[in-house]
Amino acid sequence: MPKPQIWVFGNPDYQPDALPLKILPALAKQNSNFKFITKDPNEEWDLPARLIIIDTILGLNQPRAFTSLDQFESTPRLTVHDFDLLTNLRWLSKLKKLPPFLIIGLPPTLKQNDAISAVNSLLPGP
Repeated sequence: MPKPQIWVFGNPDYQPDALPLKILPALAKQNSNFKFITKDPNEEWDLPARLIIIDTILGLNQPRAFTSLDQFESTPRLTVHDFDLLTNLRWLSKLKKLPPFLIIGLPPTLKQNDAISAVNSLLPGP
């Protein structure tokens, strides 16, 4: 049986969006029952039956789990560069192609060790 996938988003070149990628090696080592995959919000995806995502979310004060897109505020889209993960997920939802999901959102200023602990506590059991 294949391992459940966890998709990790982030930009290593942009500090406020780099945290998920920085903690990825430690998470993968501590959670060998999952397959961690880095993704880009603008690429085409082969969706699994259940989607688990780790990403930075601006405006959070602490790590949080999301299971509905209604839990997110809309932000204005000014350029094509503003097309992000949430926009893509909303598009998939509109197309009725979005599977059940869990998004683990991390504040950009969270310390790495705190982020690792938070993600581990929010991940579903095997």
